[in-house]
Amino acid sequence: MLKNKNIILGVCGSIAAYKSAILVRLLVKAGANVKVILTADAANFITPLTLATLSKNPVYTRYFEEETGVWSNHVELALWADYILIAPASANTLAKMANGSCDNLLTAVYLSAKCPVLFAPAMDLDMWKHESTQHNIQQLQDFGNILIAPNSGELASGLVGAGRLAEPEEIVEFLEATIKKDLPLLNINVLITAGPTFEAIDPVRFIGNRSSGKMGFAIADRMYNLGANVTLVAGPTHEVCSTGINRINVMSAEDMHQACIANFQEALITIMSAAVADYTPVHVAKQKIKKSDTDLSIALKRTTDILADLGSKKRPGQLLIGFALETENEEENAVSKLKRKHLDLIVLNSLNDPGAGFQGDTNKITIFNQQLQKKTFDTKSKAEVAIDICQEILGLL
Repeated sequence: MLKNKNIILGVCGSIAAYKSAILVRLLVKAGANVKVILTADAANFITPLTLATLSKNPVYTRYFEEETGVWSNHVELALWADYILIAPASANTLAKMANGSCDNLLTAVYLSAKCPVLFAPAMDLDMWKHESTQHNIQQLQDFGNILIAPNSGELASGLVGAGRLAEPEEIVEFLEATIKKDLPLLNINVLITAGPTFEAIDPVRFIGNRSSGKMGFAIADRMYNLGANVTLVAGPTHEVCSTGINRINVMSAEDMHQACIANFQEALITIMSAAVADYTPVHVAKQKIKKSDTDLSIALKRTTDILADLGSKKRPGQLLIGFALETENEEENAVSKLKRKHLDLIVLNSLNDPGAGFQGDTNKITIFNQQLQKKTFDTKSKAEVAIDICQEILGLL
């Protein structure tokens, strides 16, 4: 859920600030991009160098860094963030946030924020229980900010009770759960195919193609980040997907067909981006075929048309999206495929377009829907193309 999310972590003056190092490490490990803002008091408890090393980003402490001459634009930082997390949040900072006081970089970023803001208080028991603190927390929640409640336990003062910062693991889990609540595809099953298939000639050789699987894997990651339960049927590829994706590795077209049939009925959305072989050898030699002085002919037979088979089994409400990689009569062939195979969308790429096709990191696509409405996109990274494709799918829902 946190992969590629932009997180600003605000750290306030509290003995619990030492836990922010663990928190940054967990966020980065989960794939988030993290920028840390330290208040002046927080820098007395943990050094900027520690958090800069763990986050792999500069740590911001004030508007203007005299040593580097860098101006920290609070508006740009706020716009960059997908989420702002303030942990630990001191009673002082909570009071400033609740009342619109803006005397440091963190509160300026907070007041400029357009994204969700979560805050995890940490303070002594009496401070936590004080009416003014509770009033400020309620005010912040009324503004739409999200409280990560503190734990009870032994506090730095020796008192025992509420006010202890939630553990870093708990904070990360809370943030992930918050993200999930707002995801448009939460708990929707999505089936995706990616990569090539290899059709065996003998134990050593095969018929294959140049597909890297990059496009399908980018779509799988995007769907996963939108909350979907993703099953990814992947042919032979070196690509790596998010750990939360159910990956099924296959080799041949028939392997992919069987995996798709097993998972298709449960999927609301199926995206067939794999480059499946159209033909496979009639006979597969059990031993390596030895080279001889004569030519070799290999008889081929048609593989099962997986996309057409799924299209014939599609139930009302299911969405089926196909891909067409063409070299001539591109649009005519794509539209024909859309109609014949009962697709809801077809994504066309042409090998005649620079930056499109197999193995590269970019793609250029045109999408047709069932009404034959056409939408053409510029050349973009495959991650950005995945966003465009998923947005079109969301439009159908």
